[in-house]
Amino acid sequence: QLQASGGGLVQTGGSLRLSCAASGFTFDNYAIGWFRQAPGKEREGVSCISSRDGSTYYADSVKGRFAISRDNAKNTVYLQMSSLKPEDTAVYYCAADRAPYTMKGVLLLLRLQYESGFWGQGTLVTVSS
Repeated sequence: QLQASGGGLVQTGGSLRLSCAASGFTFDNYAIGWFRQAPGKEREGVSCISSRDGSTYYADSVKGRFAISRDNAKNTVYLQMSSLKPEDTAVYYCAADRAPYTMKGVLLLLRLQYESGFWGQGTLVTVSS
């Protein structure tokens, strides 16, 4: 089970930290990804972090502004979002998959998006202009 939290209303240029808390599975063995879906748009991949070495990947739209991290002791993955823009407004979801630890980058993000068996319920981020 995954529980996403931390969304809210923030002004342009502001920051938020999302959390994805996991339970019911061996968290250390799972890669985690963040995805978002804006109204009327398809779900898109934002970022992911691998299981063993914590390799990270970011979509071009958030690179340099978002940072993903994981705390295996707390079974939690974080997405620190800075310099937020109105186009970041969306429902943000986290997903988990026991991908091979060697899988990284965009391939890992795609696997999480299309093959993950665990999805959180989503948390709404609204960035006002």
